[in-house]
Amino acid sequence: VQLQASGGGLVQTGGSLRLSCAASGRTFSSYTMGWFRQAPGKEREFVASINRGGGSTNYADSVKGRFTISRDNAKNTAYLQMNSLKPEDTAVYYCAASSRGWAVVADWYDYWGQGTLVTVSS
Repeated sequence: VQLQASGGGLVQTGGSLRLSCAASGRTFSSYTMGWFRQAPGKEREFVASINRGGGSTNYADSVKGRFTISRDNAKNTAYLQMNSLKPEDTAVYYCAASSRGWAVVADWYDYWGQGTLVTVSS
């Protein structure tokens, strides 16, 4: 499956952005989808994941209550709604697809998108 992330940009502290991850192929609904991010000089970190049917989600503690992951299997698209953004959320955000039913570790993901840059100004 091929993934295309979009929706990044520059936003002020407290603002919102919605990232999208469009997937090619007809098997989107068979993958757990996840979002990761990598800030300059730091390792890639888990942000959120959603299971195949969309009924179960997981979040990093740092984004709980502010970010919401969702998916629309009819549109082959996953989303990350980001609210109350902080400067420490600045990073390149990547979407990924895993054949596992539950995946919060980068190594468990099989396919990766190219990344979209989110910059939060203070």
